[in-house]
Amino acid sequence: MRDILESYRGKKVLITGHTGFKGSWLSLILQMAGADVIGYSLEPEEVSLFRIARVEKGMTSVYGDVRDLAHMKKVFDAYQPEFVFHLAAQPIVRESYKEPVETYSTNVMGTVHLLECVRHCFSVKSVLNVTTDKVYQNKETEIGYVEEDNLDGFDPYSNSKSCSELVTHSYYKSFLHDANIRVSTARAGNVIGGGDFEKDRIIPDCVRSALQKKQIIVRNPNSIRPFQHVLEPLFVYLMIAQKQLENAEMEGAYNVGPEEKDCWTTAQVVDCFCEKWGEGISWINEKQEGPHEANLLKLDCKKLRNTFAWKPKWDINVAMEKIVEWTRAYNSSSDVKACMERQIMEYLA
Repeated sequence: MRDILESYRGKKVLITGHTGFKGSWLSLILQMAGADVIGYSLEPEEVSLFRIARVEKGMTSVYGDVRDLAHMKKVFDAYQPEFVFHLAAQPIVRESYKEPVETYSTNVMGTVHLLECVRHCFSVKSVLNVTTDKVYQNKETEIGYVEEDNLDGFDPYSNSKSCSELVTHSYYKSFLHDANIRVSTARAGNVIGGGDFEKDRIIPDCVRSALQKKQIIVRNPNSIRPFQHVLEPLFVYLMIAQKQLENAEMEGAYNVGPEEKDCWTTAQVVDCFCEKWGEGISWINEKQEGPHEANLLKLDCKKLRNTFAWKPKWDINVAMEKIVEWTRAYNSSSDVKACMERQIMEYLA
């Protein structure tokens, strides 16, 4: 993986959604690799990983909305990136029920605008659109979904990401293939790690409760998801974008998930957090009425593993240890950026 990072040294890399949880980690990794990082995103929340870890100091950060095509095109024209990672999104299922129009406009038209900028920017050589494992028509079976399965997400968030995939395929076939711009999409499972402050996510809920010394409330303890530490998919994204540049046969759609043994129930994940955190913390099952969310979702990642000879490095136990380490550094006002850099180096070791 170190050779992949080295290949980004001195390269101009544009990340949409760089102020978010995954975007902040990716920006820091690329800064450590010696890349010239440009970010395009909404301003971060006051309490956010981007601000806490001072990620902005090592990159060019532009605040803007992916729904603003004219502004985003100016950024592409000004900085002429070679690699593009599209992470900007409205990422919360429950929020998508409350604000479906905003969700579709951000996740679908945001992708259209991004790809429109790409096709008019002759410096771009490699693009990766990050979507989600929820793009599939979910029949809630034990069999993991493969890349050829039907795309038909149920809720507005999942469906908008299915649309984002279709938009990407159309732009690739209509414009980007002939321009020799390499394009892939990555459908990642549930991502966990230090510094996630989002609402309606199980690990941030656990962390908030632990810091407040309260019992953790769990809505759906029996739901099953493919959990993985944030560094797992991020290094996969970097690998795909680089390898497809070297070999066009590696373009395509990829599931990005953990080993089968790390498809845990929410209850198992919370139990693991409680064990690693200690201090007698516990959780309670408090069913809350809400919109439909899938109970069972698994990915088949054979294509990723066979194409790149890749396999995950950190299981959930290690991931949870890293989350607790980051949170304790944050809670004690220690240098969380140094903690993140240390974890990145440990992952590479």
